[in-house]
Amino acid sequence: MARVRAAYSFRDSWTVDAAPARVRDLVVDLERYPRWWPQVVAVASLGPDDAWVLCRSALPYTLDLVLHAVTRELPVLEVRVAGDLTGTVRFTVAAAGSGSRLDFAQRVEVGGALGLASTLGRPLLSWNHRRMMRGCRDGMRAALAPAPPSGRQSGPAPAPPAP
Repeated sequence: MARVRAAYSFRDSWTVDAAPARVRDLVVDLERYPRWWPQVVAVASLGPDDAWVLCRSALPYTLDLVLHAVTRELPVLEVRVAGDLTGTVRFTVAAAGSGSRLDFAQRVEVGGALGLASTLGRPLLSWNHRRMMRGCRDGMRAALAPAPPSGRQSGPAPAPPAP
């Protein structure tokens, strides 16, 4: 029986309220992804340029990946992906107003169960990827949001003391 493989290409763009250097610092720090990207459930360093990453979006399937840093220098941040997916993931980061614009590009192939599922379930797998990337965008925006001015508390003001 021939191995079933399927290719995927994803693109997205968004802005964040942070300078490109802060975006780079967040994106290249793979071990901290689970703190801000809900769909990244575990990361372990395999050396200075490599990490083992487990990702799970809405579907009941956890991707087992190994990422290898290709470049960590602005404007292009890129990793090679191996494991359940093979290919590349790239963020191109540029200054935009007082923040940054991120252009995301992913080109991967899947085999095995995902390759087989792609024959009929490509729309579902693409939807699952969009959910994962929405988690990335929203988590990144929250992680890079400006801190409230010092001395000010976030949330409701404390109640005045009782008379």
